[in-house]
Amino acid sequence: MQQQQNQPSSMQQAQPMAQVPEVVSTKDQLYITDMLSWNLNACKKAHFFAQNCQTPEIQSALEEAGQMHQRHYNKILTHLDTQTQKPN
Repeated sequence: MQQQQNQPSSMQQAQPMAQVPEVVSTKDQLYITDMLSWNLNACKKAHFFAQNCQTPEIQSALEEAGQMHQRHYNKILTHLDTQTQKPN
């Protein structure tokens, strides 16, 4: 038992937050920006490759992948929009 008390805090098991904080940190904001960029870039690339593909099955799969990334992008934006319109 004494050994547990001497362990650094990084070794102890993290406790989950009771409630999500109202603040978005700089690190959070950068990660959200990255998520949006990744999804938008993947959507554009999939659409580009689908337009330049000769095989209908591959073209269809690429379009579906692009649409999935577009949905993810829009879902993130919708989530952010509902968070900013939250009444205080």
